[in-house]
Amino acid sequence: MAVGELSSSHLRAGTLPSSLSSRASNPLVARRRFVPIRPSRPNGVLCSIAPNQVQVPVAPAESAGKPECFGVFCTTYDLKAEEKTKSWKSMINISVSGAAGMISNHLLFKLASGEVFGSNQPIALKLLGSERSFQALEGVAMELEDSLYPLLREVSIGIDPYDIFQDAEWALLIGAKPRGPGMERADLLDINGQIFAEQGKALNAVASRNVKVIVVGNPCNTNALICLKNAPNIPAKNFHALTRLDENRAKCQLALKAGVFYDKVSNVTIWGNHSTTQVPDFLNAKINGRPVKEVITDIKWLEEEFTESVQKRGGVLIKKWGRSSAASTAVSVVDAIRSLVTPTPEGDWFSSGVYTNGNPYGIAEDIVFSMPCRSKGDGDYELVKDVIIDDFLRERLKKTEAELLAEKRCVGHLTGEGNAYCDLPEDTMLPGEM
Repeated sequence: MAVGELSSSHLRAGTLPSSLSSRASNPLVARRRFVPIRPSRPNGVLCSIAPNQVQVPVAPAESAGKPECFGVFCTTYDLKAEEKTKSWKSMINISVSGAAGMISNHLLFKLASGEVFGSNQPIALKLLGSERSFQALEGVAMELEDSLYPLLREVSIGIDPYDIFQDAEWALLIGAKPRGPGMERADLLDINGQIFAEQGKALNAVASRNVKVIVVGNPCNTNALICLKNAPNIPAKNFHALTRLDENRAKCQLALKAGVFYDKVSNVTIWGNHSTTQVPDFLNAKINGRPVKEVITDIKWLEEEFTESVQKRGGVLIKKWGRSSAASTAVSVVDAIRSLVTPTPEGDWFSSGVYTNGNPYGIAEDIVFSMPCRSKGDGDYELVKDVIIDDFLRERLKKTEAELLAEKRCVGHLTGEGNAYCDLPEDTMLPGEM
């Protein structure tokens, strides 16, 4: 969904309801706050950039007065007095855009439960929506209240990224406008690009200098590029475009064909763009530690049916389910985060759309391209060097690279590179688009 603005009439002062006052002594709800964020900036999306110049906004002055809170997130506790919390880590701030959408409806509860960052990691959730979705955001916050997650210390909601991204250590950018009937891919790139240009500026102004950003909203590769170009004070390496769902789909198809469970499939890479030009790599993948081509000898199936089934899996799901994937996308976001905060198993790797500068594969620089990565579990990653690229794979890499370079030209006005020039090689559909 697109990011909008919110008038102050949507904010309501809150007091702790009498029905909740008896819960004030419950250590499970210690120091939790629900904060409806007051908009502090003028309406409208600001996205214009002069050629070769990215504007670096200054963080706006803090709003006067303390925001109201209500419900269980107003309950306070002295954490130092609680035995249970002695082993807990310092709280981390996680900002989520599109927080009232279906993907977030699955993801937020996984985050709050400790499933993602661990059972001793308290978190604060900062939820970004639009003016239209603000009541739904309140409903999400109410459900988070009622779930009594002891690790969820704070919840804030709002429609201004400069407020919601304040001190963010993780930014999960899910909200984006879906492609409508008759809409050209170039139109979608421009509309969503404006949203991600503004969010990049907000991250640059108020987020942690080492914030990790995962872009889910489509077209996610180019949206991630726009975002990082508008956040010059944040390392470009910290931006990711989500291609983990495509990797998970590829593992599923290989496991089905080989007659094994999916945990036997490793070293799967999704190369390139999150579109139907993406390249699911069976050349370097393994099943039970053996090269896939030794286990699955049907090369025609690998080159044609396997590749196409991964590229078009989202569209097939829509026909069956009536809507695009939400639960599996949320699971893949969890997987993507875990891959960065836990060490990669020895010899394995994972896929992520990352900035190409300095890559060892000969991929064009200055785009966001899905490649194989490894992590030590510190939130950072390195590109895998020991991969094989044959003529079949190289040919397909060039096609998805050409598409991303064309998308980049389409959004030149949003990345500081001058006027936009759209010459998309073909109007490829995104996985899951109608």
